[in-house]
Amino acid sequence: MKAKKVLSVALTASMAAALLAGCGSSAPAETAASEAPAAEATEAPAEEASEAPAEEASEAPAEEASGETVNINIYRAAYNVAEPDQGEEQAIQDAINAYIEPKIGVTVTINDINNAEYADKANLALANAEVDLLWTANWWSTIGTDLLIQNNAAYDITDILHGDDGKTLYESMPEWYWTAAQYNGKDYFIPVYKEGAEGYEMKVLKSQADSLGIDVDQLTSDVAAAADPTAKLKAFEPALQAAADAGVKYPYVAAGTQMFYRFYIDKYDFIDQPMMSLLAVDHDANEVVNPVATQDFADFCKMMGDWGEKGYMNVDDEIGGVVTASTTQSQDWLLNWWTAVPNDKESWGRDGNQEEYFVPISKNWGSSHTTLGSCFAVNSACDEAKATACIKFLGLLFTDPTVGNLYTYGIEGTDYHIDENGYVDRTGDGEGTLFNHSPWESTSVKAVTLEAGEPEDKVALYDTFNNSAESSPANGFRFDHSSVDAQYTACLNLLNEIGKPLELGAYVGDDVDAQIAAYQEALDAAGYQDVLKAAQDQYNEWKNN
Repeated sequence: MKAKKVLSVALTASMAAALLAGCGSSAPAETAASEAPAAEATEAPAEEASEAPAEEASEAPAEEASGETVNINIYRAAYNVAEPDQGEEQAIQDAINAYIEPKIGVTVTINDINNAEYADKANLALANAEVDLLWTANWWSTIGTDLLIQNNAAYDITDILHGDDGKTLYESMPEWYWTAAQYNGKDYFIPVYKEGAEGYEMKVLKSQADSLGIDVDQLTSDVAAAADPTAKLKAFEPALQAAADAGVKYPYVAAGTQMFYRFYIDKYDFIDQPMMSLLAVDHDANEVVNPVATQDFADFCKMMGDWGEKGYMNVDDEIGGVVTASTTQSQDWLLNWWTAVPNDKESWGRDGNQEEYFVPISKNWGSSHTTLGSCFAVNSACDEAKATACIKFLGLLFTDPTVGNLYTYGIEGTDYHIDENGYVDRTGDGEGTLFNHSPWESTSVKAVTLEAGEPEDKVALYDTFNNSAESSPANGFRFDHSSVDAQYTACLNLLNEIGKPLELGAYVGDDVDAQIAAYQEALDAAGYQDVLKAAQDQYNEWKNN
């Protein structure tokens, strides 16, 4: 199952460079290729997707295979096992093939590759047409979805997906989920069905709130009643003042994170994650705007400066990297931002098992940034038979618990066991050491058995979360900055150099307006207007089509 060839570092690097020649520079906000997906400062870990206990899971109806069996070669990164065991991998592959071949006339060859080596080896396999189906994500800086599109490396699966062979896969997810994963109105990627919406909340440390006598129900009502994002944030100020008066070290923890492009998503769809607050579609106007030039941005930066002056946040510690996500494992805080997920209590484990309340700030929005956080792509070098086989296999993988469990957890009794409550448990002797994947990078939340410790209504939580998402007018639009790459990279540098201190409260009062003017001047000198025009032209073309 691991690649048989021994590839030299030089050959790997050269082939990868040849495939991705001309691609844009990696943005600072992107995750390095050798890393697992970076959780944002307080965001829940991705490995959450799973379904009901095995006895409740229902298999997908068998499809009748006809014609010659098609084999597809699959590449995926291994995050949980540094060196996957070839013997166990072979046994799992054999079990999958014995199950799926009679159903769909497809067999698979699975290459699990150490995460640190994955990008180079997958790129080489793409260049040599040695891979048919590969796992990827929008945050990969060297084999991400944007680069695959720019280099015509992803197969346009639109016709297959909407035909008879794609019906099982297509109907396994809401239509908006597919739309969010599109490029230029076409389907190139198959998103792993997990949390697909994006929204933001404020965590409130229960022990502090109780000690300070803060009525979180009333606070939640006050925030919900506020008319705009700035007013919603200001509704927290009485609680912040109480914490400051009581000597709480960090009443608000931003963890050094720029938050305008998160807290203001009810008004703007920030269409390029690395650009954060530099590019957005205004929901009401349905056009690309410069967020830095808006009154909302000025109001937010002034509010952050005011919070710093009043002791609601420690600006020096935030900018200096002293305040991090781990700060929330202490008792030295009251409020901390949080990316909404189906089960907010997951935050408790991250924060030292401390109980927390959650106050919504924004709605949840369908977002390609989230849906493309884990997905599959078919190599554009495939012929139609191979591409169709990939879609048929994914149809089973995303709907059939037998395939989902094998592909994710491995073989019951060797790689995991089912506990007395019917849940997957990988804590037995040797279990999870030979083979161990997480559902978030493997299959749909609906197609695997729940793991021990997960809520029994996990799937319902995910469906409710996703199906209640709002849809922005820009849902499904992806900005290609390759034509203005030098200007784009220069603006990203200024975002961190000037924009970050602004958003973390380094300036107060009239100094905010002066600094925003200087920021805009520096951006324009770096070519920001070229980037803005490219985004506007692309969006207008996408919108009109």
